Amino acid sequence: MAFDVFNGDADGLTALVQWRLAYPQNTTLITGVKRDIALLQHVPVETEQVSVFDISMAKNRPALEALLQAGASVFYADHHDSGPLPTSPLLDAHIHTASNTCTALIIDALLGGQYRHWALVGAYGDNLNRSADALVKQSEIDTATRDRLQRLGVYLNYNSYGASLDDLLMPPAVLYRHIAGFETPDDFMQAYPDIVMALAEGYQTDRAHAEQLTAEYDYAGGAVYLLPNAPWARRISGMFGNQLANQSPEKAHAVLTPTPDGDWMVSIRAPLNRPLGAVALAQQFATGGGREGAAGINALPQTKLSDFISAFSRHYP
Repeated sequence: MAFDVFNGDADGLTALVQWRLAYPQNTTLITGVKRDIALLQHVPVETEQVSVFDISMAKNRPALEALLQAGASVFYADHHDSGPLPTSPLLDAHIHTASNTCTALIIDALLGGQYRHWALVGAYGDNLNRSADALVKQSEIDTATRDRLQRLGVYLNYNSYGASLDDLLMPPAVLYRHIAGFETPDDFMQAYPDIVMALAEGYQTDRAHAEQLTAEYDYAGGAVYLLPNAPWARRISGMFGNQLANQSPEKAHAVLTPTPDGDWMVSIRAPLNRPLGAVALAQQFATGGGREGAAGINALPQTKLSDFISAFSRHYP
């Protein structure tokens, strides 16, 4: 029995797509919305093999250790803070936390660029435009193809944001099953233009709503946006943060969206010109985590809102 466990965003999807193109295998999928990262707890401990893509090892440490102790072989690729790696011959870990990489690029390196177009979709979706553009130039990919890969990355990443699967246009597991097996993103887009169109239209509609918003707090070092309590706001929150970061690369940004439980879901983007410190800020609060350039808090209590804004302004003065 084998399981593939992956983040439902563009990075997790395309990392898994590449890996299974190189190493085909029938597996059970475990995934969810982007912020649903405590996924290893759903894997039965009696399983034989687990492959994990783009979820923080630090947030899954107890379940990972239980699997290893039970005799499961675990392949683990990720770019988030891992904490100390478990010592086990059954763990094959590829953890790289540099701000200029993502899981799709880690898999790309392991596979020698065999499915690079998929890796680029993941990198563009994770807003690693500079890293992706460097690979595009190195691979001599034309501008039209580059633009298609970037758009698909944006759409796949957009589809992963929400408080629950009900917020999403398509569950990530369903989306993966449509993508899996296509050697290039163009092959997928030609086979399923209706899926691509639905994601594109949803993204453009939600983005138009977001562009009407103004910052609640705006100063030289950063800006904080408070979004309304609506599914479109939860869907666009992460990509809106990326858009703001690209527009003002010298500033940090925080996008806060209400959850149905009355908390705030927080997306943090460090300045693109200095992509550091986002995870340290997020980890000051329960349910916070991520990476240097981009991080988040899954559930910030309303009573902690002012504390977060103060911490944000101190962190990015």
